[in-house]
Amino acid sequence: MPDRLVLLGSKGGPALRPGGPWPSSSLLQIGGRSIVVDCGLGVTRGLVDAGLSLKALDLIFITHLHSDHVLELGPLIHTAWTAGLATPVGVFGPPGTDHYWRCFCQAMEFDIEIRLVDEGRPDIRELVSIVEFGEGEVVGQGGLTVSALRVDHPPVTDCFALRFEHGGKSVVFSADTAFYPPLADFSQGADILVHEAMLEDGIERLVAKTGNGARLKDHLLASHSFAEEAGRIASDAGVKRLVLNHLIPADDPEIGEADWIAAVRKTWAGDLTIARDGLVVGLSGGKAAQGEETA
Repeated sequence: MPDRLVLLGSKGGPALRPGGPWPSSSLLQIGGRSIVVDCGLGVTRGLVDAGLSLKALDLIFITHLHSDHVLELGPLIHTAWTAGLATPVGVFGPPGTDHYWRCFCQAMEFDIEIRLVDEGRPDIRELVSIVEFGEGEVVGQGGLTVSALRVDHPPVTDCFALRFEHGGKSVVFSADTAFYPPLADFSQGADILVHEAMLEDGIERLVAKTGNGARLKDHLLASHSFAEEAGRIASDAGVKRLVLNHLIPADDPEIGEADWIAAVRKTWAGDLTIARDGLVVGLSGGKAAQGEETA
């Protein structure tokens, strides 16, 4: 299995619009492990389309509990279970993740109990282990190291960037964050930095689509990073490739890939990828993989 990053869902925020991209989720395959990072709506379909057998579900990491990052966590695991999952799954998330999982299982109690008897399945509640984490090392096993950094995403206090390392390769996910200089130190020398990005030109049109536009605009400006700021973090960190993801807005017909490139080139001159659903980024020497467009 080649080491690769698959961007399953590339938009920021939970709303869906006709023909638009899906919310946040990614598949990182590194060192023989298949790692799901965030479980926004559409993650299950995205994993299947990426060629991952749901029976091979292994590790899941949740950066924070906003719905566009956790809404499909329970349905992903349950769907994998109905597809034949019979091996343990480790779920790592911020405080509150265990409560989410217990409530999901309670909501699905009728279905779970009847399938245990009728279909002879293992108990899904015993297959899944939940680990709630804070800053510092989260995982250190089999050559895989995962560490977390609390980032700036008000009003959510438990929101964490994640750094995955194995065999000399490293991938960092910024999570949702305002411009946060300590993230540069956390990302130092990474092969790939996946950083959220926002374009100022599209904010007014985005908030105009909602019934709480002024409040949403205040949240976006306080809690997210402009593309130029993501580029500054990548430059200060000396990463090999910057991937702009969790795009805000991601479905504005007046904004194209060239607009994202123009914005981030003000602060970042290195290898660059603008996310779209299903895009694959290779980890071998930082080179582009099948289906990837670079700038």
